[in-house]
Amino acid sequence: MLIRTEIPVDAAGIDRLLRASFPTGAEADLVQELREDGLLTLGVVATDDEGGVVGYVAFCPVDIRGEDRNWVGLAPLAVDESLRGQGLGEKLVYEGLDSLNEFSYAAVVVLGDPAYYQRFGFKPAAAYDLHCRWPETETAFQLFTLSDDALKDASGEVVFPSAFNRF
Repeated sequence: MLIRTEIPVDAAGIDRLLRASFPTGAEADLVQELREDGLLTLGVVATDDEGGVVGYVAFCPVDIRGEDRNWVGLAPLAVDESLRGQGLGEKLVYEGLDSLNEFSYAAVVVLGDPAYYQRFGFKPAAAYDLHCRWPETETAFQLFTLSDDALKDASGEVVFPSAFNRF
């Protein structure tokens, strides 16, 4: 198993994994649109011994009230069904967070299961007066800071790229 930054040849395998991992093709279409629009900040893949994609996590830019603060959103995260529960998703997230930290990104937001993402240090975004356009997901909207000043003057709506409007 190899975990690394995605390369162009991975696109078809990522698409297959996302279509197999979610009930609809919305997540696969999201990643494809982000990639085509140049809005895929980082993609991390896990590949098997034959080079097949068996895990994936994507990160894209987000802003706060129209201001670019060097923040990203994590979505989607997928692991091949046969490998779930073995810590691969955790390895992908940690690899992504480490890479984003190296490139001086300030913070990461995610809409996801708090019980899962809190293990990485994500905290409820609402505690920092941050929210997203989906109010019904307030408890699932979480924040991980990568820099000490990430939250300076940060409050209000975190805006995802328009590709997320399909959700």
